Amino acid sequence: MPLSEATRLKLLAPPAGKVRVVLDTDTYNEIDDQFAIVQMMLSRDRFDVEAIYAAPFFNKRADSPAHGMELSYQEILRLLERLNVSPDGLVHHGVIDYVGKAKQAREAAAVDDLIVRARAGSPDNPLYVVAIAAISNVASALLKAPDIIDRVVVVWLGGHALEWPDTAEFNMRQDVGGAQVLLDSGVPLVLVPCLGVTSRLHTTVPEIERHVEPHGGIGAFLAQRFKEYSPDHPGWAKEIWDMAPVGWLLNASWAPSVIIPAPVLTEQMTWSTDRRRHPIRYVTFIDRNAILKDFFLKLKAFAEAK
Repeated sequence: MPLSEATRLKLLAPPAGKVRVVLDTDTYNEIDDQFAIVQMMLSRDRFDVEAIYAAPFFNKRADSPAHGMELSYQEILRLLERLNVSPDGLVHHGVIDYVGKAKQAREAAAVDDLIVRARAGSPDNPLYVVAIAAISNVASALLKAPDIIDRVVVVWLGGHALEWPDTAEFNMRQDVGGAQVLLDSGVPLVLVPCLGVTSRLHTTVPEIERHVEPHGGIGAFLAQRFKEYSPDHPGWAKEIWDMAPVGWLLNASWAPSVIIPAPVLTEQMTWSTDRRRHPIRYVTFIDRNAILKDFFLKLKAFAEAK
């Protein structure tokens, strides 16, 4: 059933208090998912983290989408071990193929878990789905269970800024059909673009060595992942854009946003506009300093407490 405008706008408002959250992540694809997971897991006063889903990816780091999903699953386990968090009942395998042009729901434990958790919510207590990967798991859940759209809010890092000449960002181009399902479904959506917005969220090796590496096993692990990503460190800064959706949910002032009509995603991976479409929330800026300061302080406190 389509959402009323009042219900949609209520769900799109930045939430107060502690929120129910699941995270959908292609953790082994890059190095920024790891930072996002740690920041989320160390924000227990804000997040009730109910599940983490491994998402598919396919590039030079994986032989297939299924292989990428499995690599991500194993990386999630490595992170949780260093955070002293049990993965039992928390971490779930995702789909092994994309929704694709046929817009076909894929089967996976993550998809079924997401549907169950969404149905346990309500418009007054929605499940926040922080998605920092190809949207295949989430799109599959929306295709299988369209009734959940008034019980979830999807916060997705995907595509580039609306004024960018294309939107062929990695998460987007991995599963264009899945992204079209998301944008056309009517689900309450907070869209966090990459180039032009989140590309401001970056850090450097010296900053990582000072504020991350000294802080326990998890800090050393994150620093290792960061430094090994590039062999050429002088003058190098790396985007860690997957932290941005977590940052918006931690404090909406760290990621200012506006309400706009849902953009249309073309087959050519460009944005088109139809002002008759349902509204979404669109992030326009990232306060890089606030998000990283929050992360550094929480990581330091965790290491000292341990």
